[in-house]
Amino acid sequence: MVFFAGLVVCWEIISRLGVWDATLFPSPLQVAQTLWRSLLDLSLLRATGVSLRRILLGYGISLIIGIPLGLLLARVKWLEETVGSLVMGLQTLPSICWLPLALLWFGLNDRAILFVVVIGALLAVTVAVQDGVKNLPPVYQRAARTMGVRPLSLYTEVLLPASLPAILTGAKLGWSFAWRSLMAGELLFVSLGLGHMLMMGRELADMSQVVTVMLVIITLGLLTDRAIFGVVEDRVRERWGLTRA
Repeated sequence: MVFFAGLVVCWEIISRLGVWDATLFPSPLQVAQTLWRSLLDLSLLRATGVSLRRILLGYGISLIIGIPLGLLLARVKWLEETVGSLVMGLQTLPSICWLPLALLWFGLNDRAILFVVVIGALLAVTVAVQDGVKNLPPVYQRAARTMGVRPLSLYTEVLLPASLPAILTGAKLGWSFAWRSLMAGELLFVSLGLGHMLMMGRELADMSQVVTVMLVIITLGLLTDRAIFGVVEDRVRERWGLTRA
């Protein structure tokens, strides 16, 4: 809290020095007033709800597809040489490049944004899971076969639990890529959401609204990391014996 309070103080000092015009660099008080007005008229809450609905749906689809796909790519040689090569190639392509095609395929609706979000998160999750499974010690698989583990159980009871740290890393990367894809999609065509509020702030030269939306996105990211990913990561580290005494 002291650290963030110091950032706000530095922000206020820079705004008072007049390095930039107030319309370009709003003070903390201006941003707080904009935030309060946006909360009172419910515009910020509605935009946040729409964006969260989109990202949760797209991110969930990415996890459902990406985790099994990463396991298969790590275990099946011909899939790695074919589909795996395609995944690696597509990963270098920014997800926003898919938006023109998505708009032509699905039209100006939520499905186009959802498609871009899924593409943005899916590839990151798949690659992280694939690398995590491939880097597991071979002794795990040999020990499992020696104890008579069935092929399906090898995935569910050995490979998947052993690669949880890599899967968690992929999930965090996928979440960040999903947010970037969502904001890019919402910025480029008119739709309800936080990205649309950012665009409206730019169009109206209202930088306090732009900074307000940016702070909301940062806050959502911090809350997600602390309340979800941080808790899961601590449990995984504890299970693996990586926590400090």
